Amino acid sequence: MKVILSTLNAKYIHTSLAIRCLKAYSEKDFDIELAEYTIKDPVMNIVSDLFQRGADVIGFSCYIWNIEETIKVIDVLKKIMPEVKIVLGGPEVSYDTDHWMKRLANVDFIVVGEGEETFHQLLQELEGDRKFHFVYGLAYRKGEEVIQMPGRPKADLNELPSPYRFAEDIPELGKRVVYFETSRGCPFSCQFCLSSIEVGVRYYDIERTKSDILYLIDNGANLIKFVDRTFNIKRDYALEMFKFLIENHRGCVFQFEITADIMRPEVLDYLAENAPPGVFRFEIGVQSTNDPTNELVKRRQNFTKLSRTVTKVKQSGKIDQHLDLIAGLPLEDYNTFRKTFNDVFALGPEELQLGFLKMLRGTGLRIDADKYNYTYMDVAPYEMLSNDVLSFADIVRLKRLEDVLEKYWNSHRMDHTVNYLIEREFSSAFDFFQEFGDYWEGQGWQKIGHQLEDLFTRLQSFLESRGTKRMDMVLGLMKLDYFLNHKYKPRKIWWEHTLEKDDWSSYMKMILQHPDALLSPAVADLVADASKESTGEANVGNQQPQPYREIIPAFASLKLSEKELQKHAVLDVLPFSLDHILSGGSPLTAEGRTLLLVVYQQNGQQKPLYYTMPIGKNIAAI
Repeated sequence: MKVILSTLNAKYIHTSLAIRCLKAYSEKDFDIELAEYTIKDPVMNIVSDLFQRGADVIGFSCYIWNIEETIKVIDVLKKIMPEVKIVLGGPEVSYDTDHWMKRLANVDFIVVGEGEETFHQLLQELEGDRKFHFVYGLAYRKGEEVIQMPGRPKADLNELPSPYRFAEDIPELGKRVVYFETSRGCPFSCQFCLSSIEVGVRYYDIERTKSDILYLIDNGANLIKFVDRTFNIKRDYALEMFKFLIENHRGCVFQFEITADIMRPEVLDYLAENAPPGVFRFEIGVQSTNDPTNELVKRRQNFTKLSRTVTKVKQSGKIDQHLDLIAGLPLEDYNTFRKTFNDVFALGPEELQLGFLKMLRGTGLRIDADKYNYTYMDVAPYEMLSNDVLSFADIVRLKRLEDVLEKYWNSHRMDHTVNYLIEREFSSAFDFFQEFGDYWEGQGWQKIGHQLEDLFTRLQSFLESRGTKRMDMVLGLMKLDYFLNHKYKPRKIWWEHTLEKDDWSSYMKMILQHPDALLSPAVADLVADASKESTGEANVGNQQPQPYREIIPAFASLKLSEKELQKHAVLDVLPFSLDHILSGGSPLTAEGRTLLLVVYQQNGQQKPLYYTMPIGKNIAAI
């Protein structure tokens, strides 16, 4: 009996841990093949490939992002392979199972919940006496009747074989995300999350976990994403794992979901002192800072402690942080969500993900949907459309905000510009992204694509339309951001005025004659801070900690010739003190001008290096 385990991933770079767990458990007794596709693959391409592979049983792992496309595949498969047995499993079909069996006539079996043992026993019965009533955790058909067996006790994780050691995965390890679990279950009870349904947390043996990770690193894995719902729930376990990964990472990047308000100080201190920059990434689900909302959905969260953790991690400069918000939770109207957004944005995360509530099957919030007058999509992903305090019109506006948040913050295309605008020109981060999002849709830009320079010209159009002050300063920051968005010297620019050729040559000669006069960002910060102290600006206002900056080499150490500079550098003059503005100084005191030099292809990471030279009011142009 040939078995194919399949799924439709959201993207090609993703991999399915679930089907690998099933194969690892059953391959000793059955001929099992893995077949992964994406939700963007044409249905006929998937069906044709599965048909040519040939199988007696095909199992699909189902989630909210792939269920509807999976159904299309199944319906065509059954037309051309009527004898094949179709098995579904995964979180999307593990709840309301009777609904799925009645809706999907082409599905023969559904494996409910944890699947390794259930799927293995199902295969045994398919090959044997077909006594499916012996298989706990299974839904099946008996004539026109749907039979759902009682659930199966949770497995001992240390008795499950490793799903990470398939030889056929090795060639792709470096190109795809490896999903890895060190535990199953969640200690919390958030009513919008499926993880709250499974009580308790079970762990794999830590030495086995270390061995599997070393195997993956040895065979070329570049990104390992831990799927544990709360990686840091056990302090000693988390600390030992962090130490192990720091000692053995060899350039591999690790991403974790952590609960920030329970992170212990000693763990934070250890990471601040020892974590290599860029090796760890933290994903932190904040969701809401509205206390009545968190209490209602049974989400225990201390935002003060969470903020302390996020701030300390950010100040260390070692770990990127991805913070999540959910719009549409109960008691969270447009105005309280505005506060939630601004509370979290003020922490300065590298990424701020704005999601919209999904009314997942099996969750307490879906069961109680009528209490809060929820309307939501009938099919996956079951996204909420409105409730008693948040209208559909509010949702539409927040969608606009989300669009420009992705384009202008999470993409990090304009960090200097956006930070300045939020701090100096708009009432809050929320107001900037919302106002810009409304303008974006009003221009019809959501209907057309964009190139990099379009993002800059559209921001300029928006800012000019509202009469934004000090546009010369904003445009100067936009120039810096534009230059830093390229690996190579840009061939075109989006602004009109550039340096005259003679001025360009004169400045270039000055640079070559006085290379030590050019400041790197880190040195420029020190100079600007000293300047602010002398003018009394230091420690004024609610200044956020400056983001970590790599220490870049002194310009003089590059020893570039005039020919090399002409080939690999861009030069511009900004009509204000750039270093003063970037270090948080007031635009009113950013007097003078700045010579800006950006150099390309001078390091292994292909990151541009930029340098500045202050040009005082009394210094004539050379």
